[in-house]
Amino acid sequence: MRKVFCETLGTSINLPDIPQRIISFSPAVTETLFLLNAGDSIAGVSAFCARPEETRKKRVVGSYNTVDPKLLQELSPDLIFTVTGYQREFAVKLSHQMPVYAIELPVSIAGIVDMVVKVGLIVNKITEATALSRQLHETISLLKPVDNNPSVYVEIDFSGPVSFGAYSYITDALRLLGGESVFGREPAEWLTPELDLVKRADPEVIIYEAKMFSRFSERDLRNLIEKRTWQDLRAVREGHVFLTPGPLDFLAHHGPSFITTAMPWLKKSLSVS
Repeated sequence: MRKVFCETLGTSINLPDIPQRIISFSPAVTETLFLLNAGDSIAGVSAFCARPEETRKKRVVGSYNTVDPKLLQELSPDLIFTVTGYQREFAVKLSHQMPVYAIELPVSIAGIVDMVVKVGLIVNKITEATALSRQLHETISLLKPVDNNPSVYVEIDFSGPVSFGAYSYITDALRLLGGESVFGREPAEWLTPELDLVKRADPEVIIYEAKMFSRFSERDLRNLIEKRTWQDLRAVREGHVFLTPGPLDFLAHHGPSFITTAMPWLKKSLSVS
């Protein structure tokens, strides 16, 4: 057994050398575990874990911050992964009965790479984590920033409009790629945007992410812009309004695929402005 200290919760947990029954309530950690060849050790996931495709074959044990206690006892995990932020209270409660490790929510792209390394250390997949970390660093190094430094408004529907401030990996990604978030200097991870302020900022690029699993279309986005009377914004006039691809979380997902998939997509979106 190994004693591992979880700094975010201030607790120590005893883990086997190779955890065999892992439950992950974090989509980002779940994706990372598969990329580290630890997918076979996953005994359960949250309802929002959807990457990679094999994840959907895993047993769903709860949501972001809920769990079926009987199912949890039945699975008898030797390790539970959560994140901080919205899952912190849930993680603290679980940690009184189970071995919980809460990964800190990343505030930067470097934080996503750090998460990969940390998960690899915890599940004793150090070689695999080093290789994945190297791959992610190489991907980042190839993403040269655009020259025009466009102003960008990013909105994600979390049962209402949410945008991102200085303490967000999304804001950090935009800066690395040469863009600047409209709310990039606000001292917050996320915030409820003042839509009139967005209108006054007149961003050069607008990026919108619909609610996960919704059937939100380009037409729906055009209707939303008309409803907000944003037709005269520069991004709209010049055709630089983008709907993130697919029904899953795209920018809202802070797993390794944010670097390998979302960041190249972001750069392409910024390059046309």
